[in-house]
Amino acid sequence: MMDTEGSEIHMGDLGGAPSAKAEDGEIWTFSVRTYESGQPEHTINVNYDGFAEDVKVGDELVVDGGMVRFEVIEKIGPDVKCKCTDPGLLLPRANLTFWRDGSVVRERNAMLPTISSKDWLDIDFGIAEGVEFIAISFVKSADVITHLKSYLAARSRDSDIGVIAKIESIDSLKNLEEIILASDGAMVARGDLGAQIPLEQVPSVQQNIVQLCRQLNKPVIVASQLLESMIEYPTPTRAEVADVSEAVRQRADALMLSGESAMGQYPMKALAVLRSVSVRIEKWWRDEKQYDPMELPDIGSSHSDNISEEICSSAAKMANNLGVDALFVYTKTGHMASLLSRCRPDCPIFAFTSTTSLRRRLNLQWGLIPFRLSFSDDMESNLNKTFSLLKARNLIKSGDLVIAVSDMLQSIQVMYVP
Repeated sequence: MMDTEGSEIHMGDLGGAPSAKAEDGEIWTFSVRTYESGQPEHTINVNYDGFAEDVKVGDELVVDGGMVRFEVIEKIGPDVKCKCTDPGLLLPRANLTFWRDGSVVRERNAMLPTISSKDWLDIDFGIAEGVEFIAISFVKSADVITHLKSYLAARSRDSDIGVIAKIESIDSLKNLEEIILASDGAMVARGDLGAQIPLEQVPSVQQNIVQLCRQLNKPVIVASQLLESMIEYPTPTRAEVADVSEAVRQRADALMLSGESAMGQYPMKALAVLRSVSVRIEKWWRDEKQYDPMELPDIGSSHSDNISEEICSSAAKMANNLGVDALFVYTKTGHMASLLSRCRPDCPIFAFTSTTSLRRRLNLQWGLIPFRLSFSDDMESNLNKTFSLLKARNLIKSGDLVIAVSDMLQSIQVMYVP
């Protein structure tokens, strides 16, 4: 997955330093100037030329979703002098927002395009490199998603690149359902989102987004500050572990590290912690039945789609009631695999498809373990190839009870592994 930078206001690269510490009461200069002979100490470059004109003395400058805060105390030409009021670690290219009279100032950002000229160059690079998904920052409306999908279709005819909408602004929340419907998935980017809404609203907003994505059958990623302390320390805080477990309990499709793996000192440990906590909570969730089934609305736009929904819903219920060991889904489009994932059954879902690009994309969705398989017109042959493949990997064994569904036959089969 490739992530675009977006057109929002960002800091520069800190003069090449990996990070900088802002202490309480320190005076820092935010400037649009470039320095050929080296950046002065306590000076931060800003990517937006109109920055000094737009901010006012007394504004609060929020860095990276609230990790550091400054108060604007003076403006001198292109330079803005600020006093640190909430100390913390400054990271290169961190997002900047400014607040005035208790509200985030949105007028300037609303005038900027969602996809910048640099983003379009990055998107072309992603197409050339064969990425599976492109995540778009600060999406304001569904029109942006539709435009990008048309662009991708025209320039990547041999692949099917998905578009992920990053929900990280008030504009995103105002148009949430239409944005999610137009996208191939969503990301709850809690850092920047927390800079635009009150902090106490972030947990409920996260839950609402996760639930809406599941209802609309779109994969959802929870991101930002999951294990933030592991940027500097080898173990997470217990509060961070609880935060990760809550995202798992909400049945998000994926969790994403950012600073922990991008520039942290313990990227592999952070990934190991994220995985171990997620696996443990999911096991407890299944073993103790610690969940209430979600009412899933019909989303089919045709009679054929409605049949597929009923098949997958019935297969998932049968799997839970019978205690089956695995679900198999054979799919050419990925649609039935996503419908099974949406039901969140207790057993693993092995998804089989004939294309490598679709196999990779299915990795994002909850509970799916995808494989590439050359399909035969004979379903019995497909099943036999599946049994051999999974038994060789010790994923199933003789005597296991499995349920198989297929978008080619639109049927449910219950069988024991030979």
